[in-house]
Amino acid sequence: MINITLPDGSVRQAEANATAMDVARDISEGLARNVLAAEVDGEVRDAQRPLGGDVSLKLLTWGDDNAQSTFWHSGAHLMAEALEAMYDGVKFWVGPSIEGGFYYDVDFGDHVFSDKDFPAIEKKMLELAKQKSEYVRREVTKSEAIAYFEDKGDEYKLDLLQNLEDGTITFYTQGGFTDLCRGPHLPHTGHIKAVKLLAVAGAYWKGDETKKQLTRIYGIAFPKKAQLTEHLELLEQARLRDHRKLGKELDLFTFSEKVGQGLPLWLPKGADLRMRLESFLKEAQRKMGYQAVITPHIGNKELYVTSGHYAKYGEDSFQPIKTPAEGEEYLLKPMNCPHHCEIFKSRPRSYRDLPVRFAEFGTVYRYEQSGELHG
Repeated sequence: MINITLPDGSVRQAEANATAMDVARDISEGLARNVLAAEVDGEVRDAQRPLGGDVSLKLLTWGDDNAQSTFWHSGAHLMAEALEAMYDGVKFWVGPSIEGGFYYDVDFGDHVFSDKDFPAIEKKMLELAKQKSEYVRREVTKSEAIAYFEDKGDEYKLDLLQNLEDGTITFYTQGGFTDLCRGPHLPHTGHIKAVKLLAVAGAYWKGDETKKQLTRIYGIAFPKKAQLTEHLELLEQARLRDHRKLGKELDLFTFSEKVGQGLPLWLPKGADLRMRLESFLKEAQRKMGYQAVITPHIGNKELYVTSGHYAKYGEDSFQPIKTPAEGEEYLLKPMNCPHHCEIFKSRPRSYRDLPVRFAEFGTVYRYEQSGELHG
């Protein structure tokens, strides 16, 4: 027998090979029907995976963020199963859950795909969901995994396998679809009662513009149709409040291809609104003890190496500004904070000076690919 500690501190005993779902059923059948995943010693796992010993256990239902993330990841696999059934030879890169749903990067080969295909795919997804196919986890060796995807001719999964070690590789299968995946997943597809594909966009493989452009399909899934309806209503409200839509309609700002994508030109109405907002915020900051500072739009490369921003955003995010001095390079600043740190260290300070609060309405710059800027 193993001991299982629940969030309320109570301890239950179960057989050595018990799963989180077994524990849920032991508590009540109603609970078991709503369990989507489990948190075992802080790790989110499949509810149907053996616990393996004495553990702390939290049963995850729809109200838990980790349960929703698991739900949407399983939704991505369900979409992939539908696509594989409908488009011969289709290949997949990655399909994670994200905030508000999931996406999958897909290579359709010679097939033509657009959002007009969404209804047919949604219908197929719901057909497959009704089959209540279990999401089955299987540990495989690296050589077995390589052989499987070589047989499929899937260069994308073979590339992923290069950086994985034996003993860490798992497959998940539901229905007729098998994928390289860490999980976790739902107990079965029957939990998915409502689906909606939201958008389609291009996405370069590995985010590299020199590589093939894949098709990224965004979607979302819910355990109840009413939840999907409510979510779509919220998305419509957000669309109506989209700053890009309002900015154009209210004559606040514009964009110019000659100036550059993602670089707004504030028009008189927008500039007036911006200045009033800044005045309001400056007064609020002053009341909270912030001191106004102003820093340059550029900084020496070494500043961002020290702060970690250069490593974080990568060499491709910035093109250095070179000066006549040998080896001297500057970058457009990605954040204000490194400059503020230099202000703080510009003179000796006592703990009696703390807290020191600096504020700046500074412009920052980072290179983003098209479609990544949302405000």
